[in-house]
Amino acid sequence: MWLVFVAACVAIGPSVHLRKVSDVDTTVGQAGQAARLLHEANLDDPTVENVLITAKGVALDPSVADAVAAEVIERMRRLPDVASVGAPQTASSHQAVLVQITMRGSPDTADDRVSTLLDTTAAVQARHPYMRVEQVGRASLDKAINKQVGSDLATAANVSLPITLLIMLVAFGAIIAAGVPVLLALTAVASATGLSSIVSLILPDSGTTSSMILLMGMAVGVDYSLFYVKRAREERARGASKLDSIELAARTSGHSVVVSGAAVIVSMLGLLLARDAVFSSLAAGSILVVGVAVLGSVTVLPAVLAKLGRLIDRPRVPVLWRLSMRSREPRLWPALLRPAMRYPAQTLAISVSTLVILATPALGLSLHSDTPEGLPQSISAVQSFDRLTKAFPSTEAITTVVVKAPAAQADVVSARLEALRASLDPSRFDRSSSSLRASSDATVHELRLDVPGAEDSVIARQGLGDLRGTAVAEALRGVPHASWAVGGDTARQIDYDSHLADRMRWVVEFVVGLTMLMMSVTFRSIAIALMTAAMNMLSAGAALGVLVLTFQHSWAQSLLDFRSTGTVVSWIPLFTFAVLFGLSMDYHVFVVSRIREAAATGMSTREAVRYGITHSAGTVTSAAFVMVSVFTIFASLHMVEMKEIGIGLVVAVLVDALIVRIIVLPAAMILLGRANWWPGHLRRPAQQVVRAPQVLVEARTR
Repeated sequence: MWLVFVAACVAIGPSVHLRKVSDVDTTVGQAGQAARLLHEANLDDPTVENVLITAKGVALDPSVADAVAAEVIERMRRLPDVASVGAPQTASSHQAVLVQITMRGSPDTADDRVSTLLDTTAAVQARHPYMRVEQVGRASLDKAINKQVGSDLATAANVSLPITLLIMLVAFGAIIAAGVPVLLALTAVASATGLSSIVSLILPDSGTTSSMILLMGMAVGVDYSLFYVKRAREERARGASKLDSIELAARTSGHSVVVSGAAVIVSMLGLLLARDAVFSSLAAGSILVVGVAVLGSVTVLPAVLAKLGRLIDRPRVPVLWRLSMRSREPRLWPALLRPAMRYPAQTLAISVSTLVILATPALGLSLHSDTPEGLPQSISAVQSFDRLTKAFPSTEAITTVVVKAPAAQADVVSARLEALRASLDPSRFDRSSSSLRASSDATVHELRLDVPGAEDSVIARQGLGDLRGTAVAEALRGVPHASWAVGGDTARQIDYDSHLADRMRWVVEFVVGLTMLMMSVTFRSIAIALMTAAMNMLSAGAALGVLVLTFQHSWAQSLLDFRSTGTVVSWIPLFTFAVLFGLSMDYHVFVVSRIREAAATGMSTREAVRYGITHSAGTVTSAAFVMVSVFTIFASLHMVEMKEIGIGLVVAVLVDALIVRIIVLPAAMILLGRANWWPGHLRRPAQQVVRAPQVLVEARTR
């Protein structure tokens, strides 16, 4: 049944047309309103591609460049996707010639149709090998980025698979046992990828959904299976029968998998409150793959364990098998626990202070939307873009005033906008190059204004403030049924940053609040819920601090192969927070559950903490290594967004698994004592007994 389900999901994917996020979807606030008005009126800016002609290592011969430009123009005009071709422009340095091509059709599908233009440019380049003829524009750049992302994902899958298998071999010491978690993770990724096409009809795909499915699927899919299989083997080694060991694993690790999976889904649902197309797309992919992984962990995984029986421990890897099956208590974890056990207050104070210091750089966090300047140089289109901006530097941003009014008011609206243009401060707007246009039904008017400065310049922001403050409202006063919005480059950036800042509180409160509620219900303890929230916030803060240190400065550029823009991509911190809050529950629920099991048998809090952590630390560490290996691969990919996600989650997982769970958690729980379980109380499980002095828990058959 599981194989049929996976096959059906994989088959469905290609049969459903993937709906992609459009520019209108990703633009928010008043800028988004302006973009939607223009889109509904068919006034979207057409897609423009640029063909740049330069010489290779020598001075440009004007006559040769003109001949090449003429050939480009003549070939491009024949293409059905080309609406018009502009006259050649010569750079002020006289070392470059530019030909601009305007494409037909919707800008949202231009990257699917730009191939014919790229082929034409390549054909001209082949005829003139001594020249450099290259094409770059929004559509061709998007196409090149998508190709690079696809290549990166293939690399990530090819590299992560053998590394994960190796970690599983070390954890289990047997080939079949190592392969089962990896196979479950791969089937979860394949199923979720197929289902994502259906979900895109409701929540459009941002282009990074497949990356998210692979990232989350390999991480949680392997972790959930690891917890389950480890516990079943542990109980069987203690003398339980095959079915008893699987049932006990279901009551303990299986329960932890469901709770932690629900926590990840809750965290991802919180991203929907951001009301952002990119976040919604990433959340949808994560929820899909986590849901499928949890479903597989509680259905097909126990079925596989029951079918395989002791065959799961074949074939054995000699040295690794002995290490994974040794029964004596490990030495490493008690040694690491010793400070927390002996000096809990001091250990808690020092460890928390260290994490707070690590999080301090996050106070200097600077956010900015991703730009072409931050794209990797390994993409040839990015190199072309750099040469284009160097030869033809753009120093002007566009601000648009969009007005919707009844067609009967068209003349009045036009006159008012003309008066507005004449009244604008010439130091903030270039009135001579501005333009006014209307839709075919005369209900929508757009006044385009050039700003003599970059989109994030002070002049651009001041001009936008003037228009949104009183200028447009005064100009349109008295026009009946008129609505307006000010958009453009600067508005898009400001509105997006403001939107994220406004929605961040809602996302954080939802994720933290619902996670605390889940922990309260799961462990019947308010203390555990508060502890969970505090520790996850510490991990998130530390990860964000390292993210700022790494990407807002230049010291790691050569190490991680990226170009620092002095900022962090604006959506990364909130997304990293939500993912971390969900993933950290894998370890937290698993470890606290083992501690609670031990405490329920009558152990003191100190003994229960020691037992729970030492008997779960090996599994948690193996799971952490899986996550770290997957996230590290993403940190090595080309796109800076993937690098930031990878580094942020690597730090978060390491801090969470090695510091919070081994140092902070035991110190805090020892200090709280029996208050850990307040206001509930511990009940001894009816089907579990403890054998003193080894503290062996076994299933009792009925």
